[in-house]
Amino acid sequence: MNAPFFKRILGFLTYISVCFSVGYYTIQLLPVRLSDYVQYLATIMTSIAIMMFTGYLIHAFNHNKRVNIYLEIIDALRKIANGDYNVQLDFKMDKRNEMTDIINHFNHMANQLKQMEEMRQEFISNVSHEIQSPLTSIVGFAQALQLNKLTIEERNHYLHIIETESRRLSKLSDNLLKLTSLESEHHPFERTSFRLDQQIRTIILACEPTWLEKELEMDISLEKISIFADKDLMNQVWTNIIHNSIKFTQHHGRITIRLQQINDQVSITVTDTGIGISEQDQFHIFERFYKADLARERTKSGSGLGLSIVKKIIDMHDGTISVKSEIEKGTTFTILLSIT
Repeated sequence: MNAPFFKRILGFLTYISVCFSVGYYTIQLLPVRLSDYVQYLATIMTSIAIMMFTGYLIHAFNHNKRVNIYLEIIDALRKIANGDYNVQLDFKMDKRNEMTDIINHFNHMANQLKQMEEMRQEFISNVSHEIQSPLTSIVGFAQALQLNKLTIEERNHYLHIIETESRRLSKLSDNLLKLTSLESEHHPFERTSFRLDQQIRTIILACEPTWLEKELEMDISLEKISIFADKDLMNQVWTNIIHNSIKFTQHHGRITIRLQQINDQVSITVTDTGIGISEQDQFHIFERFYKADLARERTKSGSGLGLSIVKKIIDMHDGTISVKSEIEKGTTFTILLSIT
């Protein structure tokens, strides 16, 4: 509290008190009417003094309260700087002012930082899990190869597992680099005009050995359409989508691929008769490292990053991707892109 100002207020109140006391005894000697008037005037002066003192106390209280808020904010900032993002400021304010705005923005910032930290920790945990699994297999089967009693068939089987797991690690590393690059501001993004139907047909033919081995029926209908997009990135989209459809479709199943123009947009649908995706999993399949339970049962080669990469590329092109699926009935991915 401001000491000089307080002393002045105290002196003023003492002066008023003395005057009021002298006036009170003087009033007793005055005529009745004049006495009432002076008494009325003294009451007004006393009321003014009380209001001034009350106002000062309120000002001093608010000043101290504001100082406490600043100290709380500084302490909260210090916690955030030390990595503690579980911080929230909670001050009871009668009305909205610049201080409430500062507190609201601070709480929003702390909440965003907390979410980012949780995502970072989850990302590290997922990467560690995905790396640890193939490494464990590689180490285990490499140790088994040192046994002298193994047959040629057993050795070849173990070597095949080691090669498969090594490729899985390589693919995981490659996808992580791609996703990191796509999310950075420095990733090369060069739009060119090219025939989308030719690009998709080339990828289908590249996958021919896989779908022939599973004896899948391929129903292809591609209109001649040119789009203005990043050719290399779009190649990654169709590769991931078509590979997934082939991977999760049983033998003698069917895959349908449609490419058509709708007004100023191009629509690409990839439909399969595979194992399908549950309704709950459909909300998460574009998240990093997310793998539906059925997919985990069918293969251990996926990293859960493929569809995240696809979603990021589509977003970069201001397009949309959606999925519709039923368990044991199949899945349809629909991509909409602007032609220009």
